[in-house]
Formats: sequence, structure tokens, C-alpha cells
Amino acid sequence: MNRLTSRLLALAGLLTVEVAAGLGLFVAAFAGFFYLARVVFVHHSQALDTWAFAVVDAWQHANPWLVGPIHFVTFFASLYFLLPASIIGPLLMRRAGHRRDAWEWLLAMAGSVLLNQLLKLYFNRPRPVNTLLHTYGLSFPSGHAMMGLTFYGCLAWLLARHFGQRGWAVPLLLWAGLIGLTRVCLHAHYATDVLAGFAGGAAWLVGCRAALKLFWKEEQAVLK
Repeated sequence: MNRLTSRLLALAGLLTVEVAAGLGLFVAAFAGFFYLARVVFVHHSQALDTWAFAVVDAWQHANPWLVGPIHFVTFFASLYFLLPASIIGPLLMRRAGHRRDAWEWLLAMAGSVLLNQLLKLYFNRPRPVNTLLHTYGLSFPSGHAMMGLTFYGCLAWLLARHFGQRGWAVPLLLWAGLIGLTRVCLHAHYATDVLAGFAGGAAWLVGCRAALKLFWKEEQAVLK
């Protein structure tokens, strides 16, 4: 019992304000995801999805020139972009001498892909029938939204940590949000899919970040 108590106290000592804030954000994002899941699969409400499609359809009808930019933006969270970027990015970080961060980025992306696929299989929601491009797989939560937020969230963190570029956080997160919007514009996902993808990505990102921070700190404490 004394050993267990000592172990718990040691873990508590590793907690920092950053980790505590991350856990708080994790709970908030998880709650948002749970709420959206209830709206879609328990209450079977389509009000938000119907409204969102109507808004983006009217917007595109009034601005037909947006079709090209929408396809361009959505590419930057596609598998064709994120797969090589999620390998090249960590490799560059490791080459720059940031081995731990390289592993964290790689693990965050790999975990996000796996979690997204497991959630899709569990909820088993079909894609919208009126999609404007060829899509495959299931719909809830959006992979573009979830993995895009994970990727650009990691990039924002690394830029702030190693290069002092904190100002990039907002543009990168807005970029991830814009990518999610394109999925609704293309009818590749419902709005609730995209919002759930953001919530799932945020929960995974901050939870993974907090867990890894605890792991690295505990490992250093053990080595000492």
C-alpha cells in the first residue's frame, strides 16, 4: 500500500499546468463529441445538417468560382497529402535533432488515423447521397476534420515550441477549420460529421500530448 501511495504521489508531482489544461480540454472535446453522437444517433436530428447544406449550397450558387478553391483546400487533409507529410515532417524534425518531437508527431497522426477508422466502424453512418465528388468509406466522424486538426495542431505546437512562432497557431487552426468546411461544401460529409471530427481530433491531440508529456517526465524521473 505504501508503495502504491508513493507511486501515485510521484505521478501527481509530474502534473503541470499545461497537462492539467490539456486534460480539461480533452474532457470538453470529448463532451462535445458525445453530444453530437447523441444528436445524430439517439435523437436522429438532421436540423443542423440540413441547415448547413442549405447555407453552403446557396453560397456556392452565388459564387460558382469557388468550386476550384474548395477542391484545392480539401486536398490538404486528404490521404494523398497527409500520408507523405506525416512521414516527411517527423523525419525533418528528427534530422533537426528533435527526436522526441518527431516520435510524438508520428504517434499522434498514426493514432488519429486508427481512432478515426474505429469510430467510423462503430457508428457506421453512410455518406451523404448527394456528394459532389467520389468518396469512399463511412461518414462519422470526418477523417479530413479529425486528422487535419491533429496534423495542423501538431505543426502549430512544434512551431511555437522550437521556433517561437506562436502566431502561426491561429492561422493553422483556421486552415484546419476551412478544410472541414470544404467537406460540407462538397457534400462529402454532414456538418455533424465535421464537428465531431474536430471534437475527436482535439480530444485525441490534447490527450495524446498530455499522456506523452507525463510519460517522458516519468521516464526522466526513473532514470534519475
